[in-house]
Amino acid sequence: MRTLVIGLGNPLVSDDGVGLRVVADLKPLLADRPEVEVVEDYWGGLRLMECMIDFDRAIVVDAICTGAEPGTIHHLTPDDIPTQRSNSAHDLNLPTALEFGRRAGAHLPKNEDIRLVGIEAKDVVNFSEQCTPAVGAAIPRAVRQVLELLDTGRAPPADT
Repeated sequence: MRTLVIGLGNPLVSDDGVGLRVVADLKPLLADRPEVEVVEDYWGGLRLMECMIDFDRAIVVDAICTGAEPGTIHHLTPDDIPTQRSNSAHDLNLPTALEFGRRAGAHLPKNEDIRLVGIEAKDVVNFSEQCTPAVGAAIPRAVRQVLELLDTGRAPPADT
């Protein structure tokens, strides 16, 4: 089973780079697992769908804004992604991108085999290479949760 782990975000915008930071920590931990590919991406949407082609599972790590406490970790499938959320266009477009890809005949993971590990952001609009403290503190927890998800196939309990 081939699995894609992809971190999304902008490394120059405070908490928006949190997905990139999580996958940077995951890369050395997963280097000896050829069935898992770990990548970073800055675009999301259709580009994210293109990255998933020919994978059986996918884990997407991204900043998310739902109004929960900053640093909270959410576990969602594409079917669970809220359609109205502020300041997070990456995964918001994922359900639509997957539908387009499937209609075009692309081999993509099923919705139930895609997980969004969303880290509740506090600041995704201001330029800074540092995450806010609560979001930065969530990075090691998110790394552990992605590893558990890879090993068990089931998401650990989310923070919410």
